[in-house]
Amino acid sequence: MGRNQKGQGRRMKRRENLMGYLFASPWLMGFFIFTLYPMCSSLYYSFTNYNTLKAPKWIGLRNYQIMFTSDPLFWKSIWNTVYYAVLSVPLGIAMGVLIALLLNRKVRGMRFFRTIFYLPTVVSSVAVSLLWMWILEPNFGLLNTFLGRIGIIGPGWLTDPAWSKNSLILMSLWSVGGGMLIYLAALQDVPESLYEAATIDGAGAFKKFFKITLPMITPTLFYNLITGVIGGLQVFSQAFIMTNGGPSYSTYFYGYHLYNKAFSEYQMGYASALAWVLLVMTLLLSLIIFKTSDKWVYYEGK
Repeated sequence: MGRNQKGQGRRMKRRENLMGYLFASPWLMGFFIFTLYPMCSSLYYSFTNYNTLKAPKWIGLRNYQIMFTSDPLFWKSIWNTVYYAVLSVPLGIAMGVLIALLLNRKVRGMRFFRTIFYLPTVVSSVAVSLLWMWILEPNFGLLNTFLGRIGIIGPGWLTDPAWSKNSLILMSLWSVGGGMLIYLAALQDVPESLYEAATIDGAGAFKKFFKITLPMITPTLFYNLITGVIGGLQVFSQAFIMTNGGPSYSTYFYGYHLYNKAFSEYQMGYASALAWVLLVMTLLLSLIIFKTSDKWVYYEGK
């Protein structure tokens, strides 16, 4: 009798496992076909000379050697991308927290203002780029027209190499609504009892922010920092639509360089190598942030 029960238990467990795999099979098939296989293929192509018209030819580390020693646009794109990420990510985080603080008020009509600030994040990047091309147009754009009304001669923005990257960084603040929504949720999760105790102790608004609010939302800051760095290193559509990598390669980002090599010059092998270098850079930066998070991220109850 015991053996029969054990056999039935094993058959039932196998049946449950089979049902689980069947329910998960659509995701598993999508992962293997559309994620794992392309990644493995890309890794193989990065060691080949491949132009999509002829069969790939194995060349070993030649693509990586050319990348680091004979491709000046590689280093230019690295510099432009790092410059963009280093400035846009902290600015986006600071602006998101500031807006979340302003919208974390119990006043009439606040839901409407929250919706208004979040709406730009659902607009497509193409539409946003076209809108900002009109705003930043140096001759009749909205921004320079406004500056002219107050006696300031506006710069060339997208047409001036000294201003082009900063213009795209300014434009990136348009989409802080997504981060703002996450910060708003984190702010509303801070216990009111902490603020009440701080008020009794005579703490002011600034002390409450730096001693209570900021430490309590550090897990959210950590999450948005990781996603912001990943997104900043992959910046592409703005430069592709608005500046075409110019002027003078000032907005020639890493993603744009990868795109040119893959779809303009049809150097798929070299583009695959660029993609894997970007992956390694992203992993290293993410690992550094994770390793240093213990020093500034506070988890309640830890």
